[in-house]
Amino acid sequence: MKKVNMHEAKSQLSRLGKLAWAGEEVVIAKAGEPYLRLEPYRDRLEERQLGGLEGKIWMSPDFDDPDEELMDLLENSKIFPDTDKS
Repeated sequence: MKKVNMHEAKSQLSRLGKLAWAGEEVVIAKAGEPYLRLEPYRDRLEERQLGGLEGKIWMSPDFDDPDEELMDLLENSKIFPDTDKS
């Protein structure tokens, strides 16, 4: 995080903008306390509409049922396989 005071931000805004676009968090402080966060401008995405896939996706009725074979493998397997070859 790059924290700068208001005076530094005024004189180095272009450099701070480049840092923000590069992914660095830039915080501008006033009297030593965080005051503003500098972030890249991005157009708002269109609001997503729910639905649209009705009838195109099918899920088995037993999708959420426990899988006994998987549970047995997880609960009863060894973390380290046997290395004894004698």
